[in-house]
Amino acid sequence: MKIKKKLILSSIFIIIALSFLLSLYLIFSLKPLTSEEQSVLKKIEVPDNTTVKGVASILKNEKLIRDEKVFYLAARFPFVTSVFGFDFQKLNLKSGVYNIKSSMSISEIFKILSSGVQDYIIVSIPEGLTISKIAKKLEEYNVCSKEKFIEESKNPELLSKFDIHSDSFEGYLFPDTYFFTPKMDAQIVISEMTKNLMNHLKDIPEYNSLSKEELNQKIILASIIEREYRIKEEAPLISSVFTNRLKINMGLYSCATIEYIITEIEQKPHPDVITYEDLKIDSPYNTYKWAGLPPGAISNPGLVALTASVRPEKTNYSYFTLVDPQKGRHVFSKDFQTHINKGYSAKTK
Repeated sequence: MKIKKKLILSSIFIIIALSFLLSLYLIFSLKPLTSEEQSVLKKIEVPDNTTVKGVASILKNEKLIRDEKVFYLAARFPFVTSVFGFDFQKLNLKSGVYNIKSSMSISEIFKILSSGVQDYIIVSIPEGLTISKIAKKLEEYNVCSKEKFIEESKNPELLSKFDIHSDSFEGYLFPDTYFFTPKMDAQIVISEMTKNLMNHLKDIPEYNSLSKEELNQKIILASIIEREYRIKEEAPLISSVFTNRLKINMGLYSCATIEYIITEIEQKPHPDVITYEDLKIDSPYNTYKWAGLPPGAISNPGLVALTASVRPEKTNYSYFTLVDPQKGRHVFSKDFQTHINKGYSAKTK
């Protein structure tokens, strides 16, 4: 009887001791991993459909928490944290990208991961960039890989989704400042930029009545205007020159299209000057050799060029030439002789 009593007391003592040790370990694990002075800040991505165990593993691997099992326990039974003197904080996990410090307690981490307040990558895409240049910029900012972005920009299914009558999204990626997250799906990035374009076009009435094929033609024209104009007020005048030429089936004679062939199709360095030999390049994008518009856009135009494309000035101009390279100012003329007299410049934008 005495032996049995001793065994019971011993068992109770062991249970109490183990409970005490477990409690100490839980308290220890719930505390911040480091002090504020030794704190390390890390950017953590929580993908869609990530489980609590999944995010616990991410935090453990990044050395932001001590024990992923304790993290999971605190998430499943949030009252546990209050029992041990920590703020009661329920985890309502939201996907996103967050800044987490190693000096944060598990309760503080729960609060951040439940907030939905993400750490975005701010990327400004200027007017006139091509898909390849946008792709390079996005890769530099760790948004998505250059190769994947270029690949998805030619995705037939994605083009069909937006009912775009072209073989790529060139011209349809609206220049703007975007708030992206790291390692995004390239399709999502392209979709966001294209939706942005479509929303802006709704504010230009002339676009609303166009068929998809007509829209594509205006986008192509806008992409050329974008690469030709430097002064905003000249964009409608440049548009009038191209519009007048198209009406009589005359070549557009745009140096910007030659530049596109050299840098984007032939993958050569950007030329300082377009030569007469360049004007002989055999390509459907060569607007010196072929009349009409090229088969696709040569850049991604902004609002000024997009507006000018459908609102050309009413003029009888058929030519323009650069007279002030510093300011980008052109002079416009209606006949070739006047154009020659004013000085021909083949320098590109």
